[in-house]
Amino acid sequence: MIDPDGFRPNVGIVLMHPDGRLFWARRVRRDGWQFPQGGMNSDETPLEAMYRELREETGLLPEHVEVLGATPGWLRYRLPQRAIRRNDHLVCIGQKQVWFLLRLTGRETDLRLDLTDTPEFDHWRWVDFWYPLEHVVVFKRGVYARALRHLAPFAQRIAGPTAVPLPGPEQRAHGGWNRHRQRARPARRGDGGSAPVN
Repeated sequence: MIDPDGFRPNVGIVLMHPDGRLFWARRVRRDGWQFPQGGMNSDETPLEAMYRELREETGLLPEHVEVLGATPGWLRYRLPQRAIRRNDHLVCIGQKQVWFLLRLTGRETDLRLDLTDTPEFDHWRWVDFWYPLEHVVVFKRGVYARALRHLAPFAQRIAGPTAVPLPGPEQRAHGGWNRHRQRARPARRGDGGSAPVN
């Protein structure tokens, strides 16, 4: 499903541990890491698509999460020229997304990456809230920044200002998190879950 402007409707999922860290996953057979995301079917609302994608990509069910917030309207990003398929009848030039912030209320053992025949991810870990802004593929950084800036106040109410500091002027002005480079925290017991891919 592609709109008249060439954007495919899509949902993005920011899954948060109660301590403010975020679920960060590695794509199968690629070196890229990202949040779960996926296209919407024509008969789905964004919320319905989010729960379907959550199940397909992380194994979690609605009872394993709490929805804390969502971005209003669509956030758009364009694909790089090399990724645009010009021979398709309808050319998709990018994604338009609604992003959801979810708090994990289930157990880490509820996370499963191998529920489908074609898993999206083969490894995951928890990272600091702003870490993804400098580590996602470049063409997605702007939309990640807009989504996280909008969702940060919802996350802060749960995890507190130390775990989720609000963005400063530099982050509000552009997508980068340049003032303080953040790193993935070392894995704690139970972190870095890697599910077998069958």
